[in-house]
Amino acid sequence: MEANNASGSANDSHQYLCHFNESFKYILLPVSYTLVFVVGLALNITAMYFILFRTRRWKPNTIYMINLNVCDTLYILTLPFLIYYYADGNDWPFGEPMCKLIRFLFYTNLYGSVLFLSCISLHRFLGVCHPMRSLSWMNARRARLISVCIWVTVLIFQSPVLYFSRMNGIRVCYDTTSKALFNDFLVYSSVVMVLFFVLPFGVVLVCNGLMVKKLQEPGVGDGPTSQRSKQKSVKMIIIVLLAFVLCFLPFHVNRSIYYTFRYLDKQVSCEMLEFASMAYKITRPLASANSCIDPILYFMAGQDFRNSIKRRSKSNKRSENIKSPSTTL
Repeated sequence: MEANNASGSANDSHQYLCHFNESFKYILLPVSYTLVFVVGLALNITAMYFILFRTRRWKPNTIYMINLNVCDTLYILTLPFLIYYYADGNDWPFGEPMCKLIRFLFYTNLYGSVLFLSCISLHRFLGVCHPMRSLSWMNARRARLISVCIWVTVLIFQSPVLYFSRMNGIRVCYDTTSKALFNDFLVYSSVVMVLFFVLPFGVVLVCNGLMVKKLQEPGVGDGPTSQRSKQKSVKMIIIVLLAFVLCFLPFHVNRSIYYTFRYLDKQVSCEMLEFASMAYKITRPLASANSCIDPILYFMAGQDFRNSIKRRSKSNKRSENIKSPSTTL
């Protein structure tokens, strides 16, 4: 919840009687969200352009990447509302329906990104460890079907956010829910975290671990083509793990600790609750930074992107040679 202590004197709960100094978040969150908005939007729009207009053949990985790109772009488009909200000192002027919608889109696209990153890791794992079987298992049609299932599943599981998200009388748009619904929200958010973060993270760790083991085997990666494929796999492993370990893991760990302390209520001191709240808010921008890391998957590992850049470079050179007059007669 964003401003628990703002109404502390009006509540009997211990957590509401604790008065925190949270002035740092009115600088940290607007500044960090603004950086993510500017950088992330530029990177994702560029990636979307190359995927939509420069990719000749859509492979399964391309389908997962465009869906990841859509998730990140929609996520980024919610940030201006939150930037204004925190910059104005937790004052939400857009009404409760908009509060519900922004929170819903925020978490829907966050967990959509997690699942599509997991699909990219799983697809790469099948290509490296089971190359022959993956030809029949993973095709563009199946990738589109999986993508639709992910969207439907995430939308269904995130729909309770529309119920839990509330405003109080002083125009505070709760990040969690009202005090009366917090225990129910804790159960819901815990289930969502297990299904949409813990399990996918486990899949990513297993897939990437097995890929590293496979790539270290003698004879794997011999030849120019195999070497390029090996390098692409290594880059994907690094970027996906970076997204999970740097962005998603600190956010979920600190959020879980903060929610647990709030649930324990009077068993936790105000100092511990304040520290947990501060850690949670500091790691929230890290989760947003994932939107800037994801496009690198396409820029670094996308062969079609690099080929497109090379074609454009050669085309520009040819046009310059044609336009340049010959100096010899």
